[in-house]
Amino acid sequence: MPVSDHQMIEAWSRVLKLSKLERGQTVTILTSAATHPQTLSTALIATQAMGAIVNRLDLPPVNGEKALSRDALAYLGTTPLTGNPAAIAALKASDLVLDLMTLLFSPEQHDILSGGTKILLAVEPPEVLARMVPTEADCERVKAAAGRLGRAKEMHVVSAAGTDLRCPLGEFPAISEYGFVDEPGRWDHWPSGFVLTWPNEGGASGTIVLDRGDILLPQKTYVTEPVRLTVENGFATRIEGGLHAELLSEYMASFKDPEAYAISHIGWGLQPRAHWATLGLYDREATIGMDARAFEGNFLFSLGPNNEAGGQRTTTCHIDIPLRRCTVRLDGVDVVTEGKVMDGFQYPKE
Repeated sequence: MPVSDHQMIEAWSRVLKLSKLERGQTVTILTSAATHPQTLSTALIATQAMGAIVNRLDLPPVNGEKALSRDALAYLGTTPLTGNPAAIAALKASDLVLDLMTLLFSPEQHDILSGGTKILLAVEPPEVLARMVPTEADCERVKAAAGRLGRAKEMHVVSAAGTDLRCPLGEFPAISEYGFVDEPGRWDHWPSGFVLTWPNEGGASGTIVLDRGDILLPQKTYVTEPVRLTVENGFATRIEGGLHAELLSEYMASFKDPEAYAISHIGWGLQPRAHWATLGLYDREATIGMDARAFEGNFLFSLGPNNEAGGQRTTTCHIDIPLRRCTVRLDGVDVVTEGKVMDGFQYPKE
């Protein structure tokens, strides 16, 4: 059900305080045609109430004629900032950018962050944002997981459905997503709550089996029959199965880019307030599926770019696939066992 403006202002205030917004700092709110009006209006009130100098930068959408979906992550080509030095300058001059548009996988975003500007992405519906307001405990848990992931040399993922994937690690950093930006130059996504990295270039190998109930994003579809991906030298070389395998294959082939099939980020969900079942309760155009990406105990892998981690792949195709009931091992030690996170973390009682 909808949330009130009061609830959203409270939610924004908590996130902004966690993000260490100070009186007199400059906040630019980045918007476009798909920005939710309640998210925008309450962000404007909350930032001004905290004494920030607030700007709104509204940019026209791009790539609509190229994408096969209205989802903001369906086509990762140029952004509204491409070739727009005036807009980039405004964002680089800001202490904090609230991205209500979806600026991802772009050199412009890296340029803005490199100057110390913080960027917080928030594009889910207000009721999802209100349900998953980040906490300091989220940060503690995700950072601890990132520490373990950052020290590991191999991730090995298995499942009863047939997944058996090995990914050598070490070339790329471990990334923490916990929902707020508390350090200069940090990017994060509200809502989130997961840890991820990328396999060493060309190193991932094995088999990934999507079982019933696993999720394809941005299709926002629960798989109803097994889909088998064969992974060789870092790429999915075969996609086999029934209708969902055909749909995935056809979608990826439409990009006409062999780099779309590369194994991209890998990690696991740590957010207990995210729910596997939620995707079936929303219109497909209302959400980008952060519940699916963050629910506790998933194994989340993706296909496509790695430039977010400093790699060279900038393919416009990006597929996120959360799997249930997997066992994730780092250097032979379970961090997730059959979909249950093994960190023993206890959230404080409210």
